[in-house]
Amino acid sequence: MADDKDLEGDEPKGGKKKLIIIIAAVLLLAVGGAAAFLLMGGEEESADATADGQSAAEEVVDKGPAIYHKLDPVFVVNLPPGGKAKMLQIEVDVLTHDPRVDEFLTQYDPMLRHHLFNLFSTQDQAALASREGRETLQAETQKLLEQQMAEQGLDATVDAVYFTQFVLQ
Repeated sequence: MADDKDLEGDEPKGGKKKLIIIIAAVLLLAVGGAAAFLLMGGEEESADATADGQSAAEEVVDKGPAIYHKLDPVFVVNLPPGGKAKMLQIEVDVLTHDPRVDEFLTQYDPMLRHHLFNLFSTQDQAALASREGRETLQAETQKLLEQQMAEQGLDATVDAVYFTQFVLQ
């Protein structure tokens, strides 16, 4: 009988252990569920952002492949007097996704080169020596090209203008 009492005494202790384990498991599941809920809630926002990002990427794909048009030969212009550099040599590449822009650049090359020569030859050497000055010239070049396209009746844009060679002498 003493053994029965010891067994009965062990059962409540074992029952307490089981109860503690069950409570710990329930808490662990609750914490895990809450964490999963929060993470999935964040993923829904990320999924929305990804969907928006994919739609933006699809727009780029819908435009077509990247087309680089090199304005060849390179531009060599005299700079205004007063600076150390007397001459600017610059190679220009134009990025577009619109084949009409590429055709325009080919068809109107002499006119565009004329306007670009005028733009490049009026630049201040000191401004061109800095990165900001070159970036400003890139923006002005892109604006000039888009302005000329608009004047000729082409409703299109240039995606970017790159100076692949830039020498001040």
